[in-house]
Amino acid sequence: MQQNTLMQSWLRFLTIVLLVMAILFRFSNINSKVYSHDETYTSLRISGYTVEEVKQQLFNGRVITPESFAQFQNINQPKELSDTIMSLAKEDPQHTPLYFVLARFWLGIFGNSVTAIRSLSACISLLVFPSIYWLCRELFDVPTLIPGLAIALTAVSPVYLIYATEAQEYILWLVTIIVCSASLIRAMGLESKYEDELAKRQQTSDSFTTWSIYTVTLVLSLYTSLWSVFVAIAHGVYVIISERLRLTKTVRAYLLASIVAFFAFIPWLIIILAKFFQFLLSNNGTSTQFFILPLLPFSLRQVSRIFIDLDLGLNNALGYFIWTFFVILVGCAIYLLCRTTNYKIWLFILSLIVVPALPLVLPALTTGGIKLGSEPYFLPSYLGIQIAVAYLLATQIYSGRLPRRRIWQTIMVLLIIGGLISSRVYYQAETWWNKGVSYHNHQVAQIINRSARPLLISDAEGINYGNVFSLSYLVEPRVQFKLLKNQNTSNISDSYTQVFLLNLTDTWRQKIATQNQSKINLVYRDEYYSLWKLLKPRNSRQSSILQRNQFSGS
Repeated sequence: MQQNTLMQSWLRFLTIVLLVMAILFRFSNINSKVYSHDETYTSLRISGYTVEEVKQQLFNGRVITPESFAQFQNINQPKELSDTIMSLAKEDPQHTPLYFVLARFWLGIFGNSVTAIRSLSACISLLVFPSIYWLCRELFDVPTLIPGLAIALTAVSPVYLIYATEAQEYILWLVTIIVCSASLIRAMGLESKYEDELAKRQQTSDSFTTWSIYTVTLVLSLYTSLWSVFVAIAHGVYVIISERLRLTKTVRAYLLASIVAFFAFIPWLIIILAKFFQFLLSNNGTSTQFFILPLLPFSLRQVSRIFIDLDLGLNNALGYFIWTFFVILVGCAIYLLCRTTNYKIWLFILSLIVVPALPLVLPALTTGGIKLGSEPYFLPSYLGIQIAVAYLLATQIYSGRLPRRRIWQTIMVLLIIGGLISSRVYYQAETWWNKGVSYHNHQVAQIINRSARPLLISDAEGINYGNVFSLSYLVEPRVQFKLLKNQNTSNISDSYTQVFLLNLTDTWRQKIATQNQSKINLVYRDEYYSLWKLLKPRNSRQSSILQRNQFSGS
């Protein structure tokens, strides 16, 4: 007993230290990472402009500077909050508006900057810690062990740190998921907690309050991410199965809360359905460019990234060793959870892990891979896995013989050290895997910035639109852009020291080269796009020099 008390005191101290470090990692150097393709879309929606408006004003063949992009990335006087909502409704209704509304108010107070918009996510991420403590308390009904370990693991979790420093809605979505789940468990417990008449009145009051919290947080979750529909389905599966398929008082209360939340979400649901039917009826819908990640390596990496993330490539032996270890650890955690806890506990965690992931995993079984950018939608699964591992550690470091306890205590320490190392590496990095198609933009910007007077030519097709905006944050003010549409070409002035072509089609590149009597050479290529350099010599001597140095700056 004395040893357990000492361990609990040590765990509380460790948790406080890790929380302080988590806060430092979230707010320090927050503007150093590439402002990614997806983040520029966030800023566009907050500004109130639409993609079509941007294309009309910027993608028209005129030469512009990086400052020209700022109007469509900041809050502007002509555009109001209603324009932010309408921008989403017209072009991007699958992204629900709550985060964008909050972000607009936030930037109105703290100004337009990368630091300001990302600090909103960092502040919201601090709510994860008390929320996960509440959820673990409701699930396991213990004061410190499992909730304390869950907070410690969350504080050093690389995947939570990543989304806590992104100008996107995902960390807010996670908070709503946790609070919504905790209030559901709380409400279900209150429905069956009191038996005598003396406590009925208090039970009714507490139960109504908790179900109200569940309803409100479910509405907020739906207005934060459309993927909350699958979290709600997971909750429904859990409630119905845990009540043994009977229409009990708990099931009726859950159905009432879900129906109220559904009706509150109907205004935006109508917009989504209208956009969907418009897409089906349209004959000129735009095509979206997808990049597919292999399913098995993706799954292995995502499990390990909950605890340690060094941004290792696919063909890395150390990476496969780390991934295998964490898959085994998670498997042991889920097995122990199912063997040693009440079915209402393990059923909830398994529902949270499996149900929201199925719409992503099942299509991948036929296509052979998961679409790039799907990683945030596994956040409910990350949450369930982390709680299961916290339960495993809490039960093993305090039970069994001393050698066994020492092994699990060592594993716990290694998990914490791995998380801290990951946080440190992420803190120093210029880019990370979650930047997706913008992962290499900092290298591309470095190549362009080496020129004295460079011109970058691109268009708005596929990923180019967002990547051009992303590059505008990275290039020097002297860099100029020529953004084209409909494969129009024109003569390029000789005043530019270097002319770069970003991810244009082969036909279009050749057309530009022919029209300008030039050659083109590849200077950078990655798995998402390519950067080419236009060689336009002014005389034969310069031509020979350029040919000898055709890859200079690459």
